[in-house]
Amino acid sequence: MSENVSLPRHIGFIVDGNRRWAKQHGLPTYEGHLAGYNALKDVALEVLHRGVKYASAYVFSTENWKRSEEEVRHLMKLLLNILKADLPIFIENEVRLRVVGSREGLSDQLIKAIDEAEEKTADLKNGELVLCLNYGGHLEIADAVKKIVQSGVSSEEITPELIAQNIYAPEVPPCDLIVRTSSEQRLSNFMLWRSAYSELMFIEKNWPDMTTDDVSVILEEYANRNRRFGK
Repeated sequence: MSENVSLPRHIGFIVDGNRRWAKQHGLPTYEGHLAGYNALKDVALEVLHRGVKYASAYVFSTENWKRSEEEVRHLMKLLLNILKADLPIFIENEVRLRVVGSREGLSDQLIKAIDEAEEKTADLKNGELVLCLNYGGHLEIADAVKKIVQSGVSSEEITPELIAQNIYAPEVPPCDLIVRTSSEQRLSNFMLWRSAYSELMFIEKNWPDMTTDDVSVILEEYANRNRRFGK
């Protein structure tokens, strides 16, 4: 038995290629991240406008701390910008913001901005943008298991359903489609629990080159997929 669903409920984006884009254009790395950040706003808002309920973006992984101190500082500045300076854009578009991942290592200023953005957009109804910040799929599952153990549940009671109820933002559904740019073809620790039956789409262009026109291509490709869910 197969199932054709024309519109995904949740698209996950692995926003790859910012640094490569900057190098190709003879620009510093920071400019690549800035261009990627602008593309993320445009693509995410367009996806939600087209009726997709959830869009998630891998904006900073737990492994990204290994990058240079200067690059990490610039990335954190851009993330703060999304949550503060650009918050009115998401409010105007009735988009809820949610941030998932570990808060370990984040500045007090960034944590405060996360809390305020989530609070101010909590009741908005035109879709949800999930920012995976200081996020890792392995860590998410480990944190879920820790919560379950700390609640006193016996090992015999642990089920996939129980783990699903304890991952970050459990209300966010599995990814129907995961899109990765820059020709790389791997998940890189993104949404491991939610990707069990995800359709995968790999795009050659670097993330900063993505535009709202690409949303039509992505949705058309998804509509042509035949999802089987193991059957």
